Amino acid sequence: MKIARSEKLFEVGEDALVAMITSKLPTNRDVVAGAGDDCAIVKPCGKIWHVLLKTDCVVEGVHFFPNTPFDQIGWKAMARVVSDIAAMGGVPLHAMITLILPSDFEVIKVEQLYSGLRRCAERYGISIVGGETSTGPLVIVSVSMMGKVNIKRCLRRTKAKVGDAIFVTGKLGGSIRGKHLKFEPRLKEAQWLSARPFVHAMMDLSDGLGKDLPRLADASGLGFVIEEESLPVSKGCTQQQAWSDGEDYELLFSVSADDGKRLQIAWKHKFPNLPLTCIGRFVKKSQGKIPQFKRGGWEHFKSRL
Repeated sequence: MKIARSEKLFEVGEDALVAMITSKLPTNRDVVAGAGDDCAIVKPCGKIWHVLLKTDCVVEGVHFFPNTPFDQIGWKAMARVVSDIAAMGGVPLHAMITLILPSDFEVIKVEQLYSGLRRCAERYGISIVGGETSTGPLVIVSVSMMGKVNIKRCLRRTKAKVGDAIFVTGKLGGSIRGKHLKFEPRLKEAQWLSARPFVHAMMDLSDGLGKDLPRLADASGLGFVIEEESLPVSKGCTQQQAWSDGEDYELLFSVSADDGKRLQIAWKHKFPNLPLTCIGRFVKKSQGKIPQFKRGGWEHFKSRL
């Protein structure tokens, strides 16, 4: 059945839509059976690997506006999950996509959405092995992903230590101008960091430094002190925006104090085009100081666009 790109989904039906979007899905040699059966089948990772599992979604009116190009929405939906896998020092492997779309949604927009999803998947070697479709009042794209990480190189939020230096990659603030739709997950950088034993804890900055840094500190049972003037600020932004805007998708991590300088030298040689900045240190919880900024970061059910 040939589908006209101008058709609405209620004119096409679920089976024809699924057949269309699954005909060009990227897969790799670890996939035994992809979309088409009741479940996908993939090969196990092996004894030296932990399996990483992550799901995330983008919702119309929360993560993007109705006039956002749909290929950019698809990229963002996939890249957000890649960023989480990266933050553990992992390798993304397989993804499943759940689409919730209004019944009058146009087929051409679905094609554009999947173009962005596929482009990101192919960029980072990810197989898209299945998913689900449903009708609903808003556009929602949910991505569930499986990855792997070497057992000896898994970076968590719980391992920061008193005295550790706090580092961030890139620059912060102003993501709403377009970066939140086009960002590159720091995958290769995170895998490089995970091989350094003096890197103790890591996460990605999705909800803003003002939300995510306290989360990392709390997970490790610590407080923190930052040097506000050291925040790496995006062009045209303020320190307040660097603290609170969110959706930077940079890496936030801790490094033993004695190795910070050595890390910066090696980083500049390995990643000369990506800034790396020390913004403070972790301290005992009782010694922590919250910066004198306004509300920090994004929190669902409280924050508003």
